[in-house]
Amino acid sequence: MAEFKTDIEIARAARKLPIQDIGDRLGIPAEHLLPYGHDKAKIGQDFIRQIQDRPDGKLILVTSINPTPAGEGKSTTTVGLGDALNRIGKSTVVCIREASLGPNFGMKGGAAGGGRAQVVPMEDMNLHFTGDFHAITSAHNLLTAMLDNHIHWGNSLEIDERRIVWRRVLDMNDRALRDIVVGLGGVGNGFTRQAGFDITVASEVMAILCLAKDLGDLERRLGDMIIAYRRDKTPIRCRDLKADGAMTVLLKDAMQPNLVQTLENNPALVHGGPFGNIAHGCNSLIATTTALKLGEYVVTEAGFGADLGAEKFFDIKCRKAGLHPAAAVIVATVRAMKMNGGVAREDLANEDVEAVENGCPNLGRHIANVKGFGVPVVVAINHFHGDTDAEIQAVREFVATQGAEAIVCTHWAEGGAGAEELAHKVAQLADSGASCFAPLYPDDMPLFEKIETIARRIYHADEVLANTTVREQLHAWEAAGYGHLPICMAKTQYSFSTDPNLRGAPTHHSVPVREVRLSAGAGFVVVVCGEIMTMPGLPERPAAENIRLDEQGWVEGLF
Repeated sequence: MAEFKTDIEIARAARKLPIQDIGDRLGIPAEHLLPYGHDKAKIGQDFIRQIQDRPDGKLILVTSINPTPAGEGKSTTTVGLGDALNRIGKSTVVCIREASLGPNFGMKGGAAGGGRAQVVPMEDMNLHFTGDFHAITSAHNLLTAMLDNHIHWGNSLEIDERRIVWRRVLDMNDRALRDIVVGLGGVGNGFTRQAGFDITVASEVMAILCLAKDLGDLERRLGDMIIAYRRDKTPIRCRDLKADGAMTVLLKDAMQPNLVQTLENNPALVHGGPFGNIAHGCNSLIATTTALKLGEYVVTEAGFGADLGAEKFFDIKCRKAGLHPAAAVIVATVRAMKMNGGVAREDLANEDVEAVENGCPNLGRHIANVKGFGVPVVVAINHFHGDTDAEIQAVREFVATQGAEAIVCTHWAEGGAGAEELAHKVAQLADSGASCFAPLYPDDMPLFEKIETIARRIYHADEVLANTTVREQLHAWEAAGYGHLPICMAKTQYSFSTDPNLRGAPTHHSVPVREVRLSAGAGFVVVVCGEIMTMPGLPERPAAENIRLDEQGWVEGLF
């Protein structure tokens, strides 16, 4: 039996090529790469501008069923598929998000894939990487400091301190900072008011950086952000404080996509990382559009299950950028099907075909939803040791009844070689021209109707519950010219409903809307359903307890 190796041990043994060699494969001259060490670099804005007249490659989305504690492996499948497409002769670029320090030191772990399907350098990607998140944190908090400073020096904009909606951010899980009081200690420290911190990935600055087309668009969007209101409820924007220019300066390098490589020395762009709930949960638009100019195929992913990630990818990112995905892969595991079928986590090792069959409707709902956008679908069964032939066959047979095909993938253990069958199918779907992608709703549909459309067509809910305050706020935004914006639903990722414990494919449920928030710079309306945490806390035993340097100076304990 082969010796088991952890993700970090596999990544550490990788034979990486100099990053200039990876750039050369994509036709990027060395002078247009800004190296960060030997194995990662940023792609220069001048080069990105020079390639805009090239035709686009084919865009492949990797999404999944609703996440379970059993694990699905969406990022691992994204990387494995990218390697497999390159193995069968298709020039392919992988596009994924950067990792947040909060989950790395908490309980989720990194975001570089796993096993033999990883992007490297894994340690760097899961820690400080190229400093993008630090730049976003600094830009966000510069605006906060300038806001409080403006009030301190006379408040000529007449900001109502009770209606400040801009909080501070930190890329760390720290529950003690969710609600704080600032300005204590006397007159010289400003005015006392209630405030708080969100995690950096929840910042609107992060969402903007991931949707901006270039530095000019970035500065315009930053200026559009609403940070507070006057007593007459008219908005105060970032540009009113003259902060947008300095923020853009802080973000100018962070705006450049990061080039790294997979374990099989294939190119990967890793850039941006907005929250999958409060924002759209996709890597940066500039990384995706750049990759489409450099490869025949681009494999990217969207956060959480298809009900959140794929819907936002299609209705926000693709709508905003005019992207036309050619195919989609839905990742599922036999273990997750059993959990959706009612099996406890500690019993997942036991064969239970009936539980697999009972759990498959969750997968079926996601297949139907993605097809509803006009995008052809294939299911990737991410293979786990212990999956039985009978259980795998049950998934295959169910998927066939949904008008799709399920393919077993062993990329975690075998790298790209374990996903070649999937790669051939994906290439066939993408090349067939069968995609007739269209967003779920038109721009001119009223905001509340957009919410209802998502709830009914994606979640299969009977109704949306919203009080008068929420409905009046939506009407006010429509009157102010924001009615054309798409909706960004913020709800639990664990269920089609707003109840995280309701697995499977529930129907006849309601979607209660707690509040709505306008992200005027990012360009969407956030609809908060249930308890959504924008500053997570650490678990009882955080992963940070196991992270250290060994005697040789290697990082130990990363997932």
